[in-house]
Amino acid sequence: MAEDETGRDFTSAEDPRFSALDERLREARQAEALRTGQGAPNADAGYSLGNRVLAALIGSLVGSALIGWCIDRWFGTTPWALIVMLFLGIAVAFRQIIRIAGERPE
Repeated sequence: MAEDETGRDFTSAEDPRFSALDERLREARQAEALRTGQGAPNADAGYSLGNRVLAALIGSLVGSALIGWCIDRWFGTTPWALIVMLFLGIAVAFRQIIRIAGERPE
């Protein structure tokens, strides 16, 4: 019991006003964090990583296929440059995906 002997133990009693104040403060902090852009910093991290992997895969394959097709048109080696460049594009895409997956999250 407290030293003032008033009969109230302030350490064990939960004041509803303090609970309501804590809840309002928590909501205000969350709203301020969302407003300033600090709320849920890793919410879109997986989505962003997926987009980077997809862009690396599609970009490498389309770019290498386009280069291979152009080489085939210029030199008349119809399927071979395209096939070789597609394999090189696949290798570059996997290398980029491994590099992206190995990066440390922010």
